[in-house]
Amino acid sequence: MEYAVLFGLCALVSGVVIRFSISLAGRLGAMDRPGGHKQHAVSTPFVGGFGLISVLAVAFAVRDLVPGGPTSVALLVGALAMFVTGLADDIRHLGFKSRFVVQAVVALSMVYVGGVELASLGELLPGVEVELGWLGVPVTVFATIGMINAVNMIDGIDGLSGSVSLVSLAFIAVVAQVAGNSAGLLVAVALAGGVAGFLYFNLRYPGNSRARVFLGDNGSMLLGFVFAWLLIALSQGGEGGEAAAMTPVTALWLFALPLMDTVGVMLRRIWLGKSPFRADRHHLHHLLVRAGFRVCDVIALAVVMQIVCALVGVGGLLLRVPEYLMFWLFLGVFAVYLLIIARPWRLVPWLERFHRRFGLPSAQVRGIFVGYVRRESCPQLLALIAQGISGRYDYQLSVFETDRKDAQGRQVYCLVHVPQIGDEHLIGAVRRDVVRLRRRLARKHGLDIRLLLSRAEESRSHSSVDGAAAAGRRSGGDRRQLRGTLIYSIERGRHSIRGDHRGFELSLPPPCS
Repeated sequence: MEYAVLFGLCALVSGVVIRFSISLAGRLGAMDRPGGHKQHAVSTPFVGGFGLISVLAVAFAVRDLVPGGPTSVALLVGALAMFVTGLADDIRHLGFKSRFVVQAVVALSMVYVGGVELASLGELLPGVEVELGWLGVPVTVFATIGMINAVNMIDGIDGLSGSVSLVSLAFIAVVAQVAGNSAGLLVAVALAGGVAGFLYFNLRYPGNSRARVFLGDNGSMLLGFVFAWLLIALSQGGEGGEAAAMTPVTALWLFALPLMDTVGVMLRRIWLGKSPFRADRHHLHHLLVRAGFRVCDVIALAVVMQIVCALVGVGGLLLRVPEYLMFWLFLGVFAVYLLIIARPWRLVPWLERFHRRFGLPSAQVRGIFVGYVRRESCPQLLALIAQGISGRYDYQLSVFETDRKDAQGRQVYCLVHVPQIGDEHLIGAVRRDVVRLRRRLARKHGLDIRLLLSRAEESRSHSSVDGAAAAGRRSGGDRRQLRGTLIYSIERGRHSIRGDHRGFELSLPPPCS
């Protein structure tokens, strides 16, 4: 109960602090403006870290939850240093060398002041315990810098880094609870509450169509540093012979997705002869978005992946699976992940086919395809389509006639085109209309009803129909693009109706409300 109260308190504190910080972001210059490789459309405050640093202060202040001493002081001071450095980077755009220097100094303070050092890698080979000895300090610094930047690099779309971090923190809390490590448990729970408060502003959900706040370097660097502290401290044990809460290999599984994504992308950049620190859009979440997955679906997939990895790691720990087996299994999973993302020109088309095959809602939804019918049946069909559209968005209803007829003499199809770019809610409305039309028309009249997609590729853009291969085989037309002569068109909005009949007179009932 105490931990639940702490989580709720920290979520509330984080939300209130972030809400207050939004009003100060413009004065501080902590605004992420569109441009370059950034895809958001409006300037957004970089104030996620304000909420996270506030909950760490709460964890240290409320009832002295975390034992005092140099260890706790080093953690709080190191987190504050990362927050300030990240904020300076958000405002002044520091070079990566300057950031690395500060991160290295903070990592050294973690070792020499906080007493948190990666001294052992565990049993990586049967009967072989890998002790680092004098290499412990440089390896600790390297690992800490790596985790700080891993959280930063996975922070690519709304809600991703926060959601994945929340999963990792939840499993870290479970491990600390099982091991009886109260300090680690309380820090993990408090930080998880802070992340939950941040996600209230950063996730997309009904009523919040885009992120109102970004984590920023001030938040991602702070979060990555605390991850490094927790994972190293819990995997190495404490002073006075305190047993480790988990093995070092378990730490890899609890931080699997940010780690694999960062290392995989950097290896690919090196392989292509580019700087590993040069930003690009070849992270897994970018490739999924390019393939048409909605942001909410990308978040869900990433969360599931992190949960599976964490369950494997915690399961191996509780079942006492040999460390070397867990280590080599992790390397195998990473090798598969690396092979998948190494060739995005192959992965993206495969993801698009997967997306179409399972009929998933697409971020590139532009409307609905209905076909094929005889020309004389169009008035009845258009009336049924208009009745099946919810009326929650503007659309253009067009009729096209192809040059070829099928065995039943059908050569006309209809497109319900949605002109505006779809957000999560518009996509959901169009998707529900497709389901409704299928129930009314597909079974009774044998019509093919599919989502109309618009793909924007790097070299070209075109419109297509989800599952157009099947439609193309029936019509004898192109498998990618629908071809036909426009014979009727009408634009329907919530406030206006405008038609282009082109000699094809029809009357349509108003859409259903």
